[in-house]
Amino acid sequence: MELKHIRNFCIIAHIDHGKSTLADRLLEFTHTVSKREMKDQLLDQMDLERERGITIKLQPVRMMYSIPNPLSFILDGQGSKINDKGLLNSEFILNLIDTPGHVDFTYEVSRSLNACEGAILVVDSTQGIEAQTLANVYLALEQNLVLIPVVNKIDLPNSDRKKTAEELKTVFGFTDDEILYASGKTGEGVEKILKAVIERVPPPKGDSIKPFTGLIFDSMYDIHRGVVVFVRAIDGQLAPRQKIFMIGSQTQAESLEVGYFHPKMEKSDGILTGEVGYIVTGLRDVSKARVGDTVTLFDRKLDVKQLPGYKHVKPMVYATIFPVSGDDYPVLRDAMEKLKLSDAALEFEPINIPSIGFGFRTGFLGLLHMDIVQERLTREYNLDLVLTAPSVAYHIVTTNGKDLYVHNPAEFPDPSIIREINEPWMKVEVLTPQEYIGPIMEIANQRRAIPKDIKFIGSSRVDMQFEMPLNNIILDFYDKLKSVSSGYASLNYDFIEERVGDLVKVEILVATEPVPALSAIMHRGVAATDGKKLVEKLKELIPRHQFEVAIQATIGGKVIARETISALRKDVTGYLYGGDVTRKMKLLNKQKKGKKRMKKIGRVDIPQEAFLAVLKK
Repeated sequence: MELKHIRNFCIIAHIDHGKSTLADRLLEFTHTVSKREMKDQLLDQMDLERERGITIKLQPVRMMYSIPNPLSFILDGQGSKINDKGLLNSEFILNLIDTPGHVDFTYEVSRSLNACEGAILVVDSTQGIEAQTLANVYLALEQNLVLIPVVNKIDLPNSDRKKTAEELKTVFGFTDDEILYASGKTGEGVEKILKAVIERVPPPKGDSIKPFTGLIFDSMYDIHRGVVVFVRAIDGQLAPRQKIFMIGSQTQAESLEVGYFHPKMEKSDGILTGEVGYIVTGLRDVSKARVGDTVTLFDRKLDVKQLPGYKHVKPMVYATIFPVSGDDYPVLRDAMEKLKLSDAALEFEPINIPSIGFGFRTGFLGLLHMDIVQERLTREYNLDLVLTAPSVAYHIVTTNGKDLYVHNPAEFPDPSIIREINEPWMKVEVLTPQEYIGPIMEIANQRRAIPKDIKFIGSSRVDMQFEMPLNNIILDFYDKLKSVSSGYASLNYDFIEERVGDLVKVEILVATEPVPALSAIMHRGVAATDGKKLVEKLKELIPRHQFEVAIQATIGGKVIARETISALRKDVTGYLYGGDVTRKMKLLNKQKKGKKRMKKIGRVDIPQEAFLAVLKK
């Protein structure tokens, strides 16, 4: 089929605005999936996605669509042509990519956009434009994609299509003619969406004569067939059993099988120019087929230049993952490597904390990303895991000009050699009804936020913009935001820069001995309060000993909080009967001296449960 009969597009929206349900109706309407095989959220392949009702992984699918009445739908110079028999050719290939909606999975959205020429922008008519709607539109405009605005869920009783359309016109400048109305549940308006995709989205550009050039936009690991890469064919075509070459990793492989998504993988005779498909490579090393790499034919590798690919995504949140059983460490290592293949944003490196054991310091895009990774490791690889509390990376400049990046307090250098400490700051965008402006401002100010701007959207909603340290966002800001706004506020944040902060390392001393695994990096303004909470928690977790145990939180040798675990007492005078009181006092003084001596030479055993309870999120 000619290029002008191919359309590549994706669906973008805020979380829970009905992307996956609308994709279901598109699959039904184009007869890509039979009624017998149809189920809700068909493109959400993981059980975790279906349970939580969110999309985590982008998912491509190839649909064939024939215009019902082609003579009434002539697209001059775009999608129609007169074939040899003088009849209108009305069949089109529609390559759809369903994308996530949560801020933590923005990287998945950006990769989808890179493989498309257009995007369906879905907005819930009961909720209107939200924070991630804005962020996804900006991503699409950066890629020069054609946007098709769709007001969804018009079948609901509380739907306000007119108000939602006004927001789309006010914020993005769409016209009445451009905005479509649909219901992902009932299927109303689906045919108009498909026709709009054919009319408005330009066909892909490419040259079928040139050597095969494909952009790897996603991948997965198959235990039997090795690495399977998802590609968007830019030029040329690829057949099965051809030698291929990954330019970025300088890796040779073979196209054991090629095909398309219907939505399950179905093999074909080749992948053609402008289309989206998959290649089974047989590779066992997951690092050899990276997302964003360029794949071409081995014998034409010198004739092909590497495609721009994707920018390196920087993790925002760090936590350390430990297996509960030390014997599971090799299994965890293999699981992390396989998971990274399908999750290019995941970064990890081995670490050993003597008091706990071997694990991996892991970088995530956000708290939901961290939660999903933990859940996938637990379910897919049958692992029992413990995650430490989330933290961020700090950039330390030493007095001799060296740059250090610290992910946990154990790596913190001596304060005497620190010139400055930089922490990541984010641009935070909150969309909320007007009546919640006051409470949101209050919780933002408590977290060192700097108010920047407030814009009114429509008649009742506002777009509040702040600048805020990332460390203050990841702890409990989202939960508090939902609480004070009765669940109506939505949040989006993006990295701005690193800024110098008044940060200190709070060390924990147990019986005058420092315990590095329990140290924390805090802002000086909250160090005393948070340090007190930490030592109080430890007092509950550390068992009593034969001698008194002091638990202290210190900053550079200065004690800012202290709790004392009283000694276990034994009644050494219990067997005495009668006699002078001096006999009793003599025994008590002897016990007192023994406890004093024990306090000097005794060791406090902190159980692993105490470490894990403090470190857990």
